[in-house]
Amino acid sequence: MNKKSFTLIELLVVIMILGVLAALISGNFFTSLKKGRDAKRKADLEQITRALEMYYEDKKSYPTALPFGEKFCETSVCTGEKVYMQKLPDDPVSGKDYEYITTAGADYKLFACLENNLQMLPYISSGYTISCGTNCNGTPGVPCIWGVSSSNIAP
Repeated sequence: MNKKSFTLIELLVVIMILGVLAALISGNFFTSLKKGRDAKRKADLEQITRALEMYYEDKKSYPTALPFGEKFCETSVCTGEKVYMQKLPDDPVSGKDYEYITTAGADYKLFACLENNLQMLPYISSGYTISCGTNCNGTPGVPCIWGVSSSNIAP
């Protein structure tokens, strides 16, 4: 009897090759997801910035707090008045609010935590402390920051 079939070694080699290919493909996939979420965070901050500038044009100051997850209006009541954003966005993964800091309405800084810790901003090196939790991208105690600020803020 002369049957043609694969040996156990040949099957193991093929399975190992498929495993390596699957690992390479899934790694790129998860990196792409992180980059997409980071792009969403950056876009959120830009949209909030535009709403804050419209608010400043009307009120000649920035709000002292932002109602993340809710409507952003001229007052906290939001009845029959100008709406600057229908809903102030939150972080796409954690659902936490973005960090908003203002100096008595004269200027503001707005921060988000990124998953890609290669995009750190100078705020960290200048002694500005914003912590996005105790574990950022697998590294305990490392804040991953992206921020925008009003144009009138001191460097």
